[in-house]
This record gives sequence, structure tokens and C-alpha cells, in this order.
Amino acid sequence: MAISYKESGVDIDKGDLFVSRIKSMVESTHNKQVINSIGGFCALYDLDGERYLASSTDGVGTKIKLAIELGVHETIGIDLVAMCVNDLICSGAKPLFFLDYMASSLLDLNVSESIMKGIVKGCLDSQMALVGGETAEMPGMYAPGDYDLAGFSVGDVKKHELIDGSCIKNGDSLVGLASSGFHSNGFSLIRKILETNQCDLDLKRACLMPTKIYVQTIMSLLKNHREKINGVANITGSGFLNIPRMNESFDYHVTEAPELPFFMKEVCDLSGLSIEELHNTFNMGVGMVIATDCPDEIMSECEKSGEKAFFLGHVTKGTGELKFHKKGSSAGHNS
Repeated sequence: MAISYKESGVDIDKGDLFVSRIKSMVESTHNKQVINSIGGFCALYDLDGERYLASSTDGVGTKIKLAIELGVHETIGIDLVAMCVNDLICSGAKPLFFLDYMASSLLDLNVSESIMKGIVKGCLDSQMALVGGETAEMPGMYAPGDYDLAGFSVGDVKKHELIDGSCIKNGDSLVGLASSGFHSNGFSLIRKILETNQCDLDLKRACLMPTKIYVQTIMSLLKNHREKINGVANITGSGFLNIPRMNESFDYHVTEAPELPFFMKEVCDLSGLSIEELHNTFNMGVGMVIATDCPDEIMSECEKSGEKAFFLGHVTKGTGELKFHKKGSSAGHNS
């Protein structure tokens, strides 16, 4: 029997409703320097007439519960950085610095140090400084042994180098970059699937594969092929539904990734969900998507740096719809 995301305790529709309800309140705080906020992958602030500051904040979600269950904490720190910085780079911004927030019932020095090792590794991989953070002990707020994390990344981008999806055009191709696993989304559902099917420890450990950080790949592409990159999307919560966020004046025709990591395939098979539902929940093996009119060059450049890249679909005029095509159907290659 299929297990829905809502049945696992997460109501995406209610989350969307909340965002719509607070939008006007948030916008009431804006001044003329605020360029982009609710709806984009990161917020932009006009710094000095020549550059934008880009910022993004996120957490790791209930993947932390699985980490606590298995006693594996270092990779969670990597996840925290990745979830923030992978949003940041969708604008073409270069990451500058990072801050973290860690809350628990009582501070466990060994656990906290393991988490920090992961955060430091994530910052080094992202080529940005860890400039500060906050640690809070809140007995009574959290159960003993539980903790939560939040991260904040800041970068900058020159105005003429901004990627905002405005250059996307009819006929562009979509190039996918392979994910390392589920990254850090959908874990309320993943944990429910693992529990319901009494899955073994090996499968649970595999699901803790840390979120892949794409900073060096995207920065290299921007350095060498900036004019060929028309849009970038981080495939995070809600899966492939993130792709139209690049520019909702177009429709996006996509197919499945060539293959899934073995543990993703096993969990997806156990879920009982349709292929469309899976792609609207998980990243399904795709970590980032690039809109380009030169897909072969982009894929070749990625592969030179060891990044697995593949043709995922194409763009047509439309109204921001995602049109999913199963393997072997007519998504088409328009390059």
C-alpha cells in the first residue's frame, strides 16, 4: 500500500498556504534594495549598484532523526551547508560565508563536535568561511538526545553575471547533474517507509548519504561558459517541481534520470507511489538542473570535472508547468 507524504506527517499544501498568507507581511519590510525574496532559490539585496548580496537559509529536516537513531552525526553537518549553498549558487552567486545554529536539550560535546566537523567540511568544499554561529541548550523544549540545526549562507554576484532565468528561451535543453542520494528532503516519508517495511541498518545508513555540494562545479561552469547557462535549479523539497521556478513563462518537459543509487531505488520501490508522485517528492537522482542552449558543451565540461551530467529534457513556451515523460517517451532533444 502506498504511503503518501501527508500520511507521514508533512502537509505540503498547508506549507504553500502559509507562504501565500505571509507574503504581504514580509514584503512590507522591503526597501528598494530588495530584489528577490519569496519564490526564488535565494534572496538578493542590491549592495552597491554593481553587486547583489545573495542569501539563503535552511535546515536538514527529519533526516536528523535517522542520524540520531544510527549515531551518525558528521554527515548531517555537510547536509546543513549543502542545503543552503546549493540554493545560493542558483543565482550565480559566489559563496562568501556561513553561520550555523544548533539547538538541543543538553549539549553533548561529542555529538556537537561531530556535527561541526561536517559543517567545516561543507564550508571548505563550498570555499566559504564559517564566520560564526549559535549553540542553544533548551531543556524541556527538546527530548533528551534530540537536536535541530539551521544554516545561513551569504554570497555575492555582479549584476551583469546574475542568473535569474530571464535568459531562458523556447527550445533550451535541460541538463541534469546527478545527486548523491535523497539529499535532505522527504525524510519524514523516507523514515515512514523504512519503519513500515522494517528495513535493515545497511539501507538506513545508505539513506544518510550527505547532500552533494555543487559549488565548485557551478562556479567552474560560470567561469568558462557563463553565456551558455540560462537558468539553474536546485532539486530540493518537492523534487522536479523546482524546475519551473527558473522562469514560469515556460513549460519544462523532463524525463527520468538514467539511474538511481541502489538505496534510492529500493526505498522508492517500497513506497508504492507512482512515478509522477515520486518525482514530485524526491529528487530522483537529480541534484541540479541547468537550462542551456549548448547541452553537449555543458555536459562535457561537467564530466571533465568528474560530475555525472545527462540530458533531462527541454523547454517550450508555456505557463510554468512541469510535463513529466517516462523513459522512452517524447520529451525530445531539441539541441
